[in-house]
This record gives sequence, structure tokens and C-alpha cells, in this order.
Amino acid sequence: MLSLSQRLSQQQKLSPQQIQYQKLLQLNTLALEQRIKTELELNPILEEVLDGELEQNQESDEKDKREESEGADDDFESSSNEEFELEDFMNDIDFEGDRANRSKDDETYQPLAPAKESLSEHLLEQLRMLNLNEDLFRLGEEIIGSLDSDGYLKTSLPEILKELDMFEHIIISSETAEGLLKRMQTFDPIGIASRNLQECLLVQLKNSTHDPYYTYLANEMLEKHFHDFTQRRFESIKLKMNLTDEGLKATIDLIQSLNPKPGDGNIESTEMNQITPDFIIEKVEDDFIITLNDRSVPSVTLSKTYLEMIDSNRKTKKSSEREKNTYKFLREKFESAKWFIACIQQRRETLMKIMQAIVEKQHDFFDKGAKFLRPMIYKDIAEEINMDISTISRVVNGKYVQSPMGIHELKYFFSEGLSTDSGEEVSNKHIKERLKEIIDSEDKDSPYSDDRLAELLNEEGIHIARRTVAKYREQLRLPIARLRREL
Repeated sequence: MLSLSQRLSQQQKLSPQQIQYQKLLQLNTLALEQRIKTELELNPILEEVLDGELEQNQESDEKDKREESEGADDDFESSSNEEFELEDFMNDIDFEGDRANRSKDDETYQPLAPAKESLSEHLLEQLRMLNLNEDLFRLGEEIIGSLDSDGYLKTSLPEILKELDMFEHIIISSETAEGLLKRMQTFDPIGIASRNLQECLLVQLKNSTHDPYYTYLANEMLEKHFHDFTQRRFESIKLKMNLTDEGLKATIDLIQSLNPKPGDGNIESTEMNQITPDFIIEKVEDDFIITLNDRSVPSVTLSKTYLEMIDSNRKTKKSSEREKNTYKFLREKFESAKWFIACIQQRRETLMKIMQAIVEKQHDFFDKGAKFLRPMIYKDIAEEINMDISTISRVVNGKYVQSPMGIHELKYFFSEGLSTDSGEEVSNKHIKERLKEIIDSEDKDSPYSDDRLAELLNEEGIHIARRTVAKYREQLRLPIARLRREL
């Protein structure tokens, strides 16, 4: 039996403008640049402001900016309720969208990584010098394409041969393939395309010019006692190989001088990404000046040609169906362009407001360095500038700032804290820095255990448990005491 009932409930729905604004907030500078270029292609009402036009209108722009109210309301709904009339744009000759904080004297700031030969290109160049037949060259290409970021072969040789046979009908014997791999392992950087650490170190030893006696001992140690070596059981190795303390130390020093990550050397990996900071902070006397690094981002405005078409169509009393459809299309694009420009400006103001709050909270860090980083969570900034925590999260994710202290992701400035004897809160990043300092300065013949590290930090007034020390040590990628031991 059917029945009807009523239910009252509250639901929060975001307008298309709010959704667009939140999406723009998440974009970093490079992504925003691409997003604006895409919008310029899709919307004929939008057009890019060229440099000459930008300079011509700079004075009026600076005057407008002085009259603008400071800050931005986090609730975009208040600004999305404003009415924009067509005449506002038709009569405002100097209206341009997102062009604040730019002047004709500004230099384009875009720190790019210098162009370098990638690891793959470097290896392919050496492969060509072997004058191989077509099938073997294809095998070499597949081997190079199967290397991980450390330079190790991540796909087994039999699997590579199987795929070449299956998809390209190239048949190569295992012996021939192994021979090519051995030759490629002697490429620069030496040890590249090894299948494991043991093979990588042995290849480097075989092609080294070190003392023959210690090279022989190192080779024997790696072939017969590799597990003991990786576990730093030096006393066991010493007894098994019948070595003196001096011979053991010289042999281990030789092995440790080899490169365990041949793909991580001076040749740039193709996976390396450049970082373009979204903010630039400069210290001028006792103040920090924050600049939004968006000079490479196109400035956009509304096309006066299309605005005149809309105005002309609107005033025409008798219009054909085609003209009405044109007017409707242009009006929709006008609304879209209007909100896109408003969202970009709102994004700028929100980013600057959040960055300003971070600088104020972390003033000592920007002035004195990492040891003065204060504990801070998203909620602290949200309450400070009366914004939602989700807004802080969107801005912080994937954004970078360049300051006198280097380039840091905004997430770096947010961390939990631990209390000290003096009652102060210390950032866990500061504790990690101190932990690393203690481990770096320890006696490598008798490294500190996690219990001892916790005791030392507690003696300095930092209340921390052993398990927390272990967690921080692992995050710093530092091994346990036994594996830190050196002769």
C-alpha cells in the first residue's frame, strides 16, 4: 500500500560559483596559468590583457587597489550575491580582471631547473655507440625503459624477453640478453641496470681502480658475507675472513665509497619536477614582504567587442530567432566570464590572507631558521582569519613559498607540538632536527639506542617517549643503532 509523508531536513548545497572558486583555490601557479589559458579558448567573452595595455592602465589600477577594502570574506556566497549589470562593464574602460600587484618594472620571476640530459638519454647515447643489430638495440631500449629512479632494473630480464617475443616477435636467447645487460652495467654511471644492491656493488668493484688487495677482499666480502655486511655484523665478518682491524676497516671503507644508487647521480632523471614557488617572501629591514608569484599568469578582461554585441542585441526591439539565440549564448558566456574573473580575484585575496597569517605565526622561523618553527595546525590559521579549515587545507596543498630560509611547501609550517619543562610547545619538526643532530654527533662505534635518544631529549626538557623517537627516526630514514655502527 502506497503512503505519502513529509520530512523536513536541512541540506547544504554549493552554487556553481562556489564550486569554481574552491577548485581554483586548489590550483598552484602553474596549474592556474593552464586553467586560465583553457578558459580563454573556451569563452570568447574573455580576452588576455597584453603587456602594453597592462602598462597603460597601471596608474588607474593602483588607484583602484588603494580604494579596495582589505582582505576577503571566506564565505564566497556574500560576493556571489552581488549583481553585475552590463553597463558596469561597458562604461568601465579600464576594467581588467586579475592584474593586481603588477607593474611595468616587474621582472618575470620563474625559477626553472636548468636543462640537463636525462638519465635515459644519457644511456641511449652510450647504447648507440655499441653498434648493435636492430633486435639487440630494442632489447637495450627496453632495459633502459625498465629502470627505476635509483637505476635498478625493476623488470626481470626473462619478462622483458617474453614481452619482446609476444608483441614484436623479437627472439633473443637468455645468454645473449645477459651479455648485453652485463655490458650496459658498465655504462656511465657504473652499476646502472643492476638487479640488486649486491650486483651493483660487485660491478663497480670489478671496474674500479682501487688497491687490488682490498678490492679482492671487498669482492669476497660482498660475494660470501653480504648478509652479514648489510646487517653490520663486522665482528663476525672479521672472524670468518681472518682479518685484522685495519684490514676490516679498509675493506669496509672501500665498499662504502661505492655508489648504491647509480641512477641518483649527476645525470637528471626525467621524473624530476621543477618547483615554481607560489609566494615569494623578502625581508626588508624588519618586515617581511609577501608577493604572490603569478606574473606568468595571463591577465584577463572582458572583450569590449563582444560586450558591444550584447548591448546592441539587448537594445534591439525586433530580433530574429537567430539573433535571440546569439544574445542568449553571449549572455551565458558573459555570466561565466564575470564569475571566472571574480573567482580569480577572490582566490588571490584568500591566498594572500592565509600566507600573511602563516608569516605572522611563524615569524621567528622566517627570521632565524628551522629551529624556531612553532607548532601550528590548520585550525590556528582558520580561527585567526575567520575562515573554514577546509579552505586552509585547499590553499596549503601543493603550494610552495620561497623565503630567505629556502623553498618550502606550505604544509611544512603545520605540525603538532610537544611540551617542554618550561611549559612551551615545541614543533615536532624541531624535535626531528634535534634528533638528527644527536645521531649525527654520536660515537659511531657505539650508537645510541632509541631508549637512550629518548633519555637525552628528556634531559633537554623535551618530554618524549621511546616509541615516538623510533617513529621520528624512521621518518628521517635513519636506521636502528646496530645498523648505524661504524668501525
